[in-house]
Amino acid sequence: MNQITFKPVFNEIRKVMMTADPSVVKDFLAIQINLTGLGGGTFYVEVKDGRLSVEPYDYHDRNALLTISVGDFKKLADGKLDAGEAFGDGRLKIDGSIEKALELNELMKTAKR
Repeated sequence: MNQITFKPVFNEIRKVMMTADPSVVKDFLAIQINLTGLGGGTFYVEVKDGRLSVEPYDYHDRNALLTISVGDFKKLADGKLDAGEAFGDGRLKIDGSIEKALELNELMKTAKR
């Protein structure tokens, strides 16, 4: 049986996310993302002092926690799914600052695909 695990999913996401331009973030951003479904897991995106980090850990002192399926997150990262639409129809759940979640969305738009 061939199971998809979190590590290759995370590595793929991290590779794309690390091409994003952290200068679009106003000051500090710390978002934890919980991916659900096959290959799911937890990681965070942080922009601090103009530096971007994407790491496979919980981030307890975060601005927001996003919960989304692996497939929908990949669509968001690829620009094939609008964050507002995903939030509106319940595919994206945001616990915390919606403004910071929107900042993450703007950061993701700068990533090279």
